[in-house]
Amino acid sequence: MALLEVVDIFKDYDGVFTLDKINLRLDAGKLLCLLGPSGCGKTSLLRIIAGLEKTDSGAVIFDGKDLSRIPPHRRGFGMMFQDFSLFPHKNVFDNVAFALQLKKQPRKDITRRVKELLHLVGLEGFEMRHVSRLSGGESQRVALARSLASQPQLLMLDEPLGSLDRVLRERLMVDLYRIIKQVGVTTLYVTHDHAEAFTMADVVTVMNNGKVVQMDQPETLYRRPANELVARFLGFNNLVKGVVADSGGIKSAFGMLYPQNISAPRGTRVTILLRPEGARIIDAGHTADSGETVIRGTIKQRTFKGGHFNLSVETDPGMELSFDFILDSLPPAIGQNVWLLLKPSAMSLIPESG
Repeated sequence: MALLEVVDIFKDYDGVFTLDKINLRLDAGKLLCLLGPSGCGKTSLLRIIAGLEKTDSGAVIFDGKDLSRIPPHRRGFGMMFQDFSLFPHKNVFDNVAFALQLKKQPRKDITRRVKELLHLVGLEGFEMRHVSRLSGGESQRVALARSLASQPQLLMLDEPLGSLDRVLRERLMVDLYRIIKQVGVTTLYVTHDHAEAFTMADVVTVMNNGKVVQMDQPETLYRRPANELVARFLGFNNLVKGVVADSGGIKSAFGMLYPQNISAPRGTRVTILLRPEGARIIDAGHTADSGETVIRGTIKQRTFKGGHFNLSVETDPGMELSFDFILDSLPPAIGQNVWLLLKPSAMSLIPESG
């Protein structure tokens, strides 16, 4: 049985916004990311689970118990917010020790626990430092230590890295994942950043307009988005319309495409996702073998990404596609013609909605 179960949660916000029959399950020790654009309902759902808001109908079940009559402070959950919400008049020690001091634990036990947590988050010796002297990354670590101090049964993180710059965020998300897994605490994590979700999560729940649209492991979500909306939210723009053909391929404006594991019947209208790693630059004289697709295009834009180049290619059918390439030398110049071999392993089939 799952440790946390959200069952048919419905919440109407005065007709402006609705959480519509939300269901999810989270096993003990796992980290689930609620992923979606701003305003999709992920933070509202987090607040309902925490008990900070009441649901109109449905239930939050934790360890087999309905939490509807249990106030937030008795649920045994830890929370960490985007702004960290540290007490500005307290030093690091007193911020981390706050929940333990409220429980009137012995001073010796509080001191030991705070030292353990500051060691865990890499802030040994920071006990007496005032929070105004902390960097953004240090503040994030103090907030995490405070949320773990009372050994919560469920850790809830609401955009915990959202206020940090990208370089610091990318470094700290790895540290945050390591710390959470080392502690072994069951975690619910809210973010709008799919790269963050892929790094952190055991399971990702994608939300849009108050509904769950896909719930999968990160690898499955990346390789097989459930629909075009999810694909575009994940940053995939190479979406090609087609029809399943007798030959086992997909007839498209580029000719025949050959995604792996086509299960749709002949004549089904589909969308083919060409993932950004899904092309290879080849010589103009290359002859396509059976099951291969070669397209010709013109470089419209090239962007250096550090470890790779992203090339936008305008194809002969008049569509612009974007692919990532790891190149030992400079890529083709803007305006240059190129021939691309499309990789079937980097194609996904998305059924047409409606």
